[in-house]
Amino acid sequence: MKIRIAKKILFLVLCLLPLASKAQLVACRNVIEDNYNFWLYLPEDYATAPEKKPVILFLHGRSLSGDNLSLVRHYGCINALQRGRSIDAVVIAPQSKTAWKPDKLMELYDWVKANYRVDTNRFYVIGMSMGGFGTLDFVANYPDKVAAAMALCGGATAKSLCGLNEVPLWIIHGMADEAVSVNRSERVVDSMCLCGDTSRLIFNKLKRVNHTSLVRVFYLQQTYDWLFSHSLTDSLRPANKDYTISREMLMFAYDDLENKSNIQIIDIQSYKESQKKYYVVKKDDTLSSIAVENNTTVSILCQLNRINKNAKLRVNQKIRVK
Repeated sequence: MKIRIAKKILFLVLCLLPLASKAQLVACRNVIEDNYNFWLYLPEDYATAPEKKPVILFLHGRSLSGDNLSLVRHYGCINALQRGRSIDAVVIAPQSKTAWKPDKLMELYDWVKANYRVDTNRFYVIGMSMGGFGTLDFVANYPDKVAAAMALCGGATAKSLCGLNEVPLWIIHGMADEAVSVNRSERVVDSMCLCGDTSRLIFNKLKRVNHTSLVRVFYLQQTYDWLFSHSLTDSLRPANKDYTISREMLMFAYDDLENKSNIQIIDIQSYKESQKKYYVVKKDDTLSSIAVENNTTVSILCQLNRINKNAKLRVNQKIRVK
């Protein structure tokens, strides 16, 4: 029990680290019981900016699913940041093994709201493929929480999609998509039409654009400019229709990126390794004397080294003390 509590404290400390001199990308594992592991991005001026930061929830596609959190950095918002795209927001990038669950995503967002200075009127969701499904399902369930959303080459499984009509929503699908048919997005739009007013919807079907090409949307500055142009405080919450994304724009999506970043990446596992401390046993040392010298207890030494309190020590033996 003590070890589990200590691990949870460590996870919380890592995910609540004060911002250093540059932006931080923190890998958070097992922070919320029975929820997703996730990356959390904090902009460079997060701690000093007078205004609270908006929040972007990025939902990946099936190819990034699993237990290897590093996969989530292969494309999308986190990868765009690492390539040099400036995103002035707190970014949450969870990893799922299966289809996204709206209630678990809301629990994750609630945790971020409780632990970070964020502007809850500017909460945005963007996802691709399986993440596009997750985006539309989430927004359909929580339309009053999301200021704007963008769903790329996805669809929806929610029982009712009427909540989508309440949110500025941009759906983009390639007409040459062989992985997820454009029909899936068309069905979503048809359902929204049955619900009534669709004036907050922007629906683009891009000719000669396949499934993977829409990855480039994450690297366009106008993607984030469009999201940030909306707020829950907007009167009647209209969709901003002054922005466009075309096939030609996708072709040059990487052109203004430097393919480098100034982000400090903090991984819990590597951090834990760096915090380990060892003591080399000298003649006449005992567990009790080693504990006193290193400001710890015999019980903790036994737990760290998987030994009992009567274990015999050898000269030059390495004992973990932290």
